[in-house]
Amino acid sequence: MVQSAVLGFPRIGKNRELKKATEAYWSGKISADELQTAAKSLRLEHWKLQKAQGVDIVPSNDFSFYDQIMDHSFTFNAIPERYLKYDLTPLDTYFAMGRGMQRPAVDGKPAVDVPSQEMVKWFDSNYHFLRPEVSDKTDFKLNSTKAVDEFLEAKQAGIQTRPVLLGPVTFLFLAKATKESSAKPIDLLPKLTSVYVELLKKLVEAGAESVQIDEPILALDLADEVLNSYKSTYETLAQANAKLILTTYFGPLKDNAQVLKGLPVAGIHVDVCRAPENLDAALSVLGDNQVLSVGIVSGRNIWKTDFQKAVAVIEKAIAAIGSDRVIVASSSSILHIPHSLSGEDQLKPEIKRWFAFAVEKCAELAILTKAVNEGPASVRAELEANAVDAKARVESPITNVKAVRDRQAAVTPEMHTRDTPFEKRYSLQQESLKLPQFPTTTIGSFPQTKEIRVTRNKFVKGLISAEEYDAFIRKEITDVVKFQENIGLDVLVHGEPERNDMVQYFGEQMEGFVFTLNGWVQSYGSRCVRPPIIVGDVSRPGPMTVKESAFAQSITSKPMKGMLTAPITILRWSFPRDDVEESIQAQQIALALRDEVLDLEKAGVRVIQCDEPALREGLPLRRTDWAQYVDYAVKAFRLATGGVKDDTQIHSHFCYSDFNDIFDAIQGLDADVVSIENSKSDMKLMSVLSNYKSCIGPGLFDIHSPRVPPVEEFKQRIDALVQSVPKNRLWINPDCGLKTRGWPETTADLENMIVATRAVREQYA
Repeated sequence: MVQSAVLGFPRIGKNRELKKATEAYWSGKISADELQTAAKSLRLEHWKLQKAQGVDIVPSNDFSFYDQIMDHSFTFNAIPERYLKYDLTPLDTYFAMGRGMQRPAVDGKPAVDVPSQEMVKWFDSNYHFLRPEVSDKTDFKLNSTKAVDEFLEAKQAGIQTRPVLLGPVTFLFLAKATKESSAKPIDLLPKLTSVYVELLKKLVEAGAESVQIDEPILALDLADEVLNSYKSTYETLAQANAKLILTTYFGPLKDNAQVLKGLPVAGIHVDVCRAPENLDAALSVLGDNQVLSVGIVSGRNIWKTDFQKAVAVIEKAIAAIGSDRVIVASSSSILHIPHSLSGEDQLKPEIKRWFAFAVEKCAELAILTKAVNEGPASVRAELEANAVDAKARVESPITNVKAVRDRQAAVTPEMHTRDTPFEKRYSLQQESLKLPQFPTTTIGSFPQTKEIRVTRNKFVKGLISAEEYDAFIRKEITDVVKFQENIGLDVLVHGEPERNDMVQYFGEQMEGFVFTLNGWVQSYGSRCVRPPIIVGDVSRPGPMTVKESAFAQSITSKPMKGMLTAPITILRWSFPRDDVEESIQAQQIALALRDEVLDLEKAGVRVIQCDEPALREGLPLRRTDWAQYVDYAVKAFRLATGGVKDDTQIHSHFCYSDFNDIFDAIQGLDADVVSIENSKSDMKLMSVLSNYKSCIGPGLFDIHSPRVPPVEEFKQRIDALVQSVPKNRLWINPDCGLKTRGWPETTADLENMIVATRAVREQYA
């Protein structure tokens, strides 16, 4: 009989209970024991929920307080020395790794001042992970039995789970070597694998019938050194006598599938949602007794599964190897989608029928499994309803709007190009803006206080009038502008108090989007986002940001940046359509933004920032596919910004990615100034900064950490940057927007940054 399986479930809770409990612990409102109790309650709720939907194989150890990759660093004792010298509790050591820690000496305890680990994107998703740090001196050992503890926790509740581990090859591939290390991370596999064996043995002793071991890097282009390591690694893991399901996802295996042939594992999982060809690839290397887990229900998008097509794929696998060796599974962890459609009654029924969130995806797995085990007649009503919903979506008028398509057809090559080259433009901009050496600015948002959130909520619920809300927003903008003037920033922002999210805010003012009330998805740690859903062709009915930006410019003599989110980021940080190419959707968004850019310019805003932090995230996993993506991504940005005059300065911003891969693409955007996350990357971009032709602002402090760098640290960072970036092209700014920070640390960060900038201006005058 075919079984169903989920590879991982959203951990934050249907009402973001984990976020609330974690932040309460950080602020000292609850104890560590109370936090652990809240986490245990959530885990049990989620295991029971999946079983109630009919899922056969439920995951454990997919829970994390911050990030599952950092969990493995902690479990295997890959804890950098800087976190061990403060005598913190294990839980506080863990959180210090994720978000840094800075606290004064108190009650005889020494002061703590330690930055977080580097944060990067998880493959091509908007989830962030903390990059492991290892060296030849790393003492790999079992520092935590979290995987065993949570398995036993479920077992005690009467639920048999399948523990989830990140595979050792993927763990070390994603890791970085410390500066003092004489070994590459992949060289440390034998040391690390022996500890995996120890953990696997404990799981077997605890009663685990199988273990899911994730090796998603098999969807990447890999060097022979990495590919060749799989055989010896998994032969060593076999010593634990655990039934391992080697799990891949997010892309096509291609030639990497050959690595799987003959590995001593109980089964293989492949993602056939994003790479249908993976089914044939897996069948070609599957051993006689190995099971095949078919990832047919998407863990990455919110669209209903097409049952007719899915059943055909599953039946093909059954015909090849028999039903007892087939598992029907989510394509990846469903961490990346919201918890449930329950309560989303504001959605139009005819559109809501197109969606399936995490709980509904579990139900889909059970329906598909029953369909192939007992025959289509056993779920005839579900199959027929699914077909009706799919047909309705295809025929919906919002999915093909003639005016939008006609405008796309009229786009010309000239619309993607500024009138003159950067050198001439920048000279005109300097004459107009009159900025000093090392201009200072921020990335856009300022702290979203409780008062801002409460007032916005009142407005949304109709508890205050539009006039009252506008007056409140104007006061907030005025206060932020005065604050920036007082501390001495050169290019100001309005602070974005009116914005709930950098993507949702724009989607709410465009045609073609719909929104959830509680469709939260974890981005990193306690940070959750509520992605819009693109359901139809996109257009802009009217101005979206002009009122606030024009007002902000009217109350200061300093340049004010108009703040926009660029096309690829709006696309990637939404749930995009799966019935239209992403290049088409990107161009539609770009045309909407082009209108907004030109309206801002007409309103007297001469510095306009179009943030594109998802540019690297959208890069396909395989290099052979990069050129096509980069072409349409760059064109979308240039289409959005290419209509302005020479003396209007275009900025863009990028964060938390491996930028070396996209530096040419960033240059191709033809922005006048770019700001790039840099502080958590150990200044590793230094080698490529000198090649950038326009102005650049590498971030000087980590906005995701409460730690405030001292003035001397800022000066050292600026001095280091001057060695790579021409002094007349270097901008000074934070890593990212300040929305999630509090005012005390924001003020301290920016004041220290300004003091340091003034010092280096004198130094290099």
